[in-house]
Order: sequence, then C-alpha cells, then structure tokens
Amino acid sequence: MELLEGRYFPQKFSFKPARIQGCLLHWAPGKRTTDNRLNATVNRPAILTRPTAASGQQNQALFRIYVAYRSLLSLVLLIMLVSPNTRQLVGVLHPTLYVSVALLHLATSVPLVGLLSQHLNQRLMLIVFILDIVSITLMSHASGGVISGLPVLLIITVSASAVLIVNRTLATLIAALSALALLGDTVWLIFHREQDVPALFPAGLLGALIFIVSIMVQAVAQRLGRAEELARNRASDLYDLQRLNEQIVQHMDTGILLVDSDGIVRVMNKAASTLLVPERPVIMDQGRQLGEYCQELARQFQHWKETGLHKAKPFNVTQDSVPVIAHFRELQPSTQRDSLVFVEDYSPVTQYAQSLKLTSLGRLTASIAHEIRNPLGAISHAAQLLQESEALAPDDKRMAEIIQSHSERVNQIVESVMQISRREPPKPEYIKLQQWLAAFVNNYLQGLSRPADITVDCQYSDLLVEFDPENLQRVLTNLLDNALRHSGKATGKETARIEVAMDFIGHQTLINVIDNGPGVPQSDQGKLFEPFFTTVAEGSGMGLYLCKELCEINNAGLDYRPTEKGESCFRISLSQRAS
Repeated sequence: MELLEGRYFPQKFSFKPARIQGCLLHWAPGKRTTDNRLNATVNRPAILTRPTAASGQQNQALFRIYVAYRSLLSLVLLIMLVSPNTRQLVGVLHPTLYVSVALLHLATSVPLVGLLSQHLNQRLMLIVFILDIVSITLMSHASGGVISGLPVLLIITVSASAVLIVNRTLATLIAALSALALLGDTVWLIFHREQDVPALFPAGLLGALIFIVSIMVQAVAQRLGRAEELARNRASDLYDLQRLNEQIVQHMDTGILLVDSDGIVRVMNKAASTLLVPERPVIMDQGRQLGEYCQELARQFQHWKETGLHKAKPFNVTQDSVPVIAHFRELQPSTQRDSLVFVEDYSPVTQYAQSLKLTSLGRLTASIAHEIRNPLGAISHAAQLLQESEALAPDDKRMAEIIQSHSERVNQIVESVMQISRREPPKPEYIKLQQWLAAFVNNYLQGLSRPADITVDCQYSDLLVEFDPENLQRVLTNLLDNALRHSGKATGKETARIEVAMDFIGHQTLINVIDNGPGVPQSDQGKLFEPFFTTVAEGSGMGLYLCKELCEINNAGLDYRPTEKGESCFRISLSQRAS
C-alpha cells in the first residue's frame, strides 16, 4: 500500500515503514509471500492454462521417440546377427561391414540423447535422417539388398522426416535420397552379380512407395499443423478472455463470493475480502463457513435458500464497518447447487439519500427563513425594549430574558440550517497535517477568552491529507469547543488532545479529538449526529450534524468511539478519495 498525496492505493503487501519524503508518504513492501499465495488461490485460471508455442516442444517429443526407435533398431539388428535363428537373414554378404555400421548407428544415438534437453534445429534433424539413410542402405547392402527386407526401414525414416522437417522441399529431398540410395545399391549388387536384374522391379516399387508415403505424410502433417495452430490460437483467446474476466471480477467494487450448498465459501474476490474481512488476506478465508464472516449475511443467505425470497436489507459486518447490502443468485448451470453472493458497499446509497435530503432541506429553509426571521427579529427587539423599561416588574424582566434567550437560540438554529442550504462544494487542498494542526491550535487558543490546554500528537511530519482547510477548521473548532466544555465540567480544567494515527488495514488517516469528559451514554451514541439532538440546554443540536456533513463531502467520516482508557473521543477518518 502506498499513501500518495492523501490517497491510498490498496495493494495487499506486508507493510514496514520506510521513510517520509517530500510531499509523499512512502511505505516499502515487505516479503510478498501472502500476496503470492493469494494470487495463486484467487487469480489462478479456473479451467484453462496459458497455451505455449507447443509446435517446437511437440517436434522435440517426436524426435525423442525417433531417437529411441533408432537406438532400439540398432540393438535388434545386432541381436539378429548373433542369434542362430536370424543369423542367416542379415549380414550374409559382408558381416564385418554389417556389424561396423550397426555399432556406428548405435553409437550415434548416444550424443543425440544428450542433445534432447536442448533446442533442436532443422539442420541437425536433416543430418540425422541422412545418416540413417546411409546406415540402412549399407546394412541392406551387407545383407543382400532388397531381398533382405531391410530397405523397408527407409519408409519409417522418410515418414519421420516428413513430420519433423518443416520445409517440404527438404522432406522430399530425404525421400529422393532414400529412393536413389535403394536403386543405387541394387544396381551395384547387380553389377557385382550379387543379384539379378529383376531385383530392380521391387527396388523401383519400394522407391515409388517411399515417395508416395513421404508426400502423403507431409500433406497430413501440414493439415494437422494448421489444425493445431488454430486450436492453439483459440485456446489462447479463451485463456485471455478467462483472465480478463478474472481481472474484472477481482478488481470490481462489488464483492463476489462463490458459496456451495453447505454454506462454505469456495472463492471470494478482493472486494468481498475488503468488505467482510479487511484484516485478513483472502488466502486465510478460503473454505470457511459463510457464518464465520458475518452471521447476518449467513442468516439472509439461509433464508433465501429455504424460501427463494430475499428482501435486501443493509447491515454492518462489525460495529465499526460500513453498511453493506447482499444479493443472492443461483449459479447456473450447476449440479452442486452453488450460489453467488454479491456484497456491495451501501454507503454511496446512504450518502446519495442524505444529499437528496439536504437538498430538500435547503430548499425548504430558503423559502421559510425570511418568514421566520422577520417575526423572530420583532420578538427579540420587543424583548429588548421590555428589558430596558424601568416600570417593568422583576418577574416580567425575567420573562423578557427568557424570550430573548430563546429568540437567540432559534436564530442560531436558523443560521445553522441556512449554512446547510448555502453549502458550497468543498475546495480540497493538500494539507501538511502536522504543521497545519499546530498553527490551527495556536490560533484557536489565541481566540479563547479563557485559559485552556490543547496538545497535538502527530508523528508524521510530512504527512499530506486532502481536505478543504476551511471545512476542517470548522469541524475541529466545533469538536474542540465540545471537548473543552465537557472537560471543564468534569475536571474543572479545560483540556483536550488531538492525536493523529494511521490505520494501514483500513487505509485511513485518523484524527482523534480526545477530552476528559464523562463521555456519551451508550443510549445516546446512536443519535449523536442527528439534527437537533443535544444534551446541553443552550445547544442547538446542529453542531455535530454539520461536522459530519462537512466530513462526508470531503470523503471523510466522523464517529464517536471512546478510548481504551474510557476517554471521550471523536474520530475523523480520512479514507481513500473517490476518483
């Protein structure tokens, strides 16, 4: 993860602080073992694997088979010479030549076996095939020519060359050399009276057969090669499409979980992990029960499985998490009754509803503000005149003071509501938080007419956040006013503390405003940020509400959470800015 100018770019690393430099807060990634396992589990292809250029590998595999064949052939031919039952079939004319060529043929297989692990080129294959033609021809010559049957082995050599040699001209050349060698050997034997002239007929037939086999095998190999290339291209397209789908699923904002009929989560994407278990990597949560993430989600899922009906209702995974909403779909076609669970962040919906409410409230206040202010001003002015009258009784003066006090309170409420109706879009700037907080607190203390103690604890000297400075000043001013007031009532001394912390799991910068007051009762914490709710008689109930609105329009959050020591704390959470 890296915090860039107040923005978080979430990447699942193990974190270790590196350095703060310039206007950027850098975090160096540690060992990415967790992330590697995560990618291996979540991002691996479900069915397909990336197709490789298998043509060369396949040719190499076929050439291995051919090398094994020629090695075995050499051994068999040697065994035929020493075996009493087959000795008369081979090497009858020149046994020494036969043995020498067979041994040489076997010896040439040894370096070929050593070269099988390397990339084989066409030139080497051509040399091997020519060597085999020469060897078979010489062993056939030593055994009596065509009548020995050994020239038939040339068909296998020619067929192998037609498959392994890509250049059809060279493959045809191998067939021509085989036929010429066969005919040349036959002519030689006839010339030396080892065979009769009629031996030319079977030699010619065999030579023609060699040509026919070579041409047919070349045609079949070429068609098979085109089919293989087409299949490889289609497999590559399917693989790319699958990986594209996986990347879309993994990086979409909606959380997706694949749940089987037993309620076990088989696969979940990063968005689902962020919404349900942000503190743990996805690799730790494969194969868990849905209820281990959220009991409410498991309850809604089970109700949908049993009834087939689902009414989407927002819920919170934990007390401090954002509200989410779930939808369920049956995975079709599926013989195992697997289901897809879609989990979405419900905050944008609530924020949009809040925006509509504020827009309506702004229109309403703009239309009635004038009607309220005019009679309110008359009431306040009349109360002031009554207070200045010398003939007014003390009890009546008290009543006039009450009228004046409540008129001021109503006017303050109208002013607060008018601020909402006149609210302008924020003008965010990059704020160097430590220096800005120090200057703000200094100006705030100078504006007070009473002694107060406010401390700032920020360990990140070059930390930048993106916020409207005027809005942040209004929010902190209101929070400090409340903090000093409640601390003064509880301890007799007005004190407050501002602490800045980093939440690396939630990708947030936290500004905590802490006081020594009695805190907010549990029963009132849910209503703290509602408009017109106040626990102070002289308050308007709009301060915290306005603070929360100002935070939300700056892509931040404001909530109340006591510290571990029981101190009262209001927290401003600066999250990743929406792009």
